[in-house]
Amino acid sequence: MIGTYFLFFFLLGFLNTFLPELDLQKYQQTELFNLMDESPLAFILMAVIIAPLLEESMFRTLIKPSFTEIYIFICAVLAFIGLGFIPQEAHSLLKYGLVILSAIIIFLFLQSLKPSRFLRIFRIMLYRNYKFIWILTAALFGLVHIWNYIEGRQFDLILFLLIFPRIIAGYFFGKIKVENGSLLWPITMHAMNNGIVVFFLLPKLLQ
Repeated sequence: MIGTYFLFFFLLGFLNTFLPELDLQKYQQTELFNLMDESPLAFILMAVIIAPLLEESMFRTLIKPSFTEIYIFICAVLAFIGLGFIPQEAHSLLKYGLVILSAIIIFLFLQSLKPSRFLRIFRIMLYRNYKFIWILTAALFGLVHIWNYIEGRQFDLILFLLIFPRIIAGYFFGKIKVENGSLLWPITMHAMNNGIVVFFLLPKLLQ
């Protein structure tokens, strides 16, 4: 994974040198930078704990899933939708705390139910097509990060280059799920990946 990152950023540097009109600074993660300035602690918790938990629960749970992981997926999707109804000005930790608590309650309810016939068939289908789900979720994982840079539906080469490392990461997060069969591994790997970024941002965060 690290080697793939290095290769990608080497190629990116090559493109930037020989195609100076390719403005890689065109888009910025303004909302994340604002959070980093306003509340460094909230930024760290978001990056290292909340984002890995929520995103892996959405994008890796359907790769060779257990029934529990399907329930986690449902809760994560509902949590993601729920975030859209909470005002932007709400405190980040309070907002995510409320959503996570609601997701836990829904999860406990789903766990109390007996898996339906439809759910059993759905799980078998996911197992049989796990490679397709793996690649699809890696691509979707990258695509949703477009919203780190823009609010609309715009898409161009620069945005693709900016999200491509996330697609790479999504592929490897899926790979570790396939190989180990547990959601805990991609969550941990995701947290470590984000933690490295946070580590290099510490001088700015501690200012």
